[in-house]
Amino acid sequence: MKITLGHSPDPDDAFMFYALAENKINSNPYEFEHILQDIQTLNERAQRVELDITAVSIHAYASLAQDYALLASGASMGDGYGPMIVGYEKFNKNELLTKRIAIPGKMTSAHLALQLFLDQRDETLDTIVVPFDEIFTFIKEGQADVGVIIHEGQLTYGDEGLVPSVDLGVWWKEENQLPLPLGGNAIRRSIGMDHITEISRILKESIQYGLDHRDAGVEHALPLGRGLDKSKADQFIGMYVNDYTIDYGEAGRQAVQLFLDLGYSRGILPEKIEVEFV
Repeated sequence: MKITLGHSPDPDDAFMFYALAENKINSNPYEFEHILQDIQTLNERAQRVELDITAVSIHAYASLAQDYALLASGASMGDGYGPMIVGYEKFNKNELLTKRIAIPGKMTSAHLALQLFLDQRDETLDTIVVPFDEIFTFIKEGQADVGVIIHEGQLTYGDEGLVPSVDLGVWWKEENQLPLPLGGNAIRRSIGMDHITEISRILKESIQYGLDHRDAGVEHALPLGRGLDKSKADQFIGMYVNDYTIDYGEAGRQAVQLFLDLGYSRGILPEKIEVEFV
């Protein structure tokens, strides 16, 4: 049974699925086709229900719940760290309201976190959607005053001469005493519960294998590090592949529900949903 598996071309996702990609675990009777695309593209494809399993932004999941359930494994959580607002100057919250902000996608969790932090809906902000790996360039060229950076940019912004105005993961933790939910793995409900249960077990096993064989997993993921050396790649992977990735746990589940509930109560998300983990 062929299963399409969408994930982003980043060290953390590559590490997560290292065991599957390199046939280190038994995935019978399933054949996983790995599809690597940026998270905004995967969010859009999930809207069209094109993939069996896909990494999605938790923000995007709010509009996907009818067709997809969240797997209990595969979370990317920022536990006291996360997307950062960076630029050549440090701005306070009120100043940011007047700045042009580059964001990595309308449906990204970074975008929802930005709106919650500024307590503003997107239509009242001056945002521009930029591929996540071009945000530094947009700031350098003066096309944006600041940018919300994700992925390895959280470790390399200083090399570009940029400074943070706020780390949204730090802000969220201080506000809610919970990790900031960023991404998860969603599975198409129509696959059926029997298959979902077995696939969930296999994917969890893949993540655990990577954590148990960390050095080999990091080596596998390194080509997707976009300039990260092995030490920084290992640091980045540790930020986003950890105990929360094995299972959200109670705190992780609470964080996901709160993130979406706040998005709804602030008028950012169109409907309230009850998140289902499988």
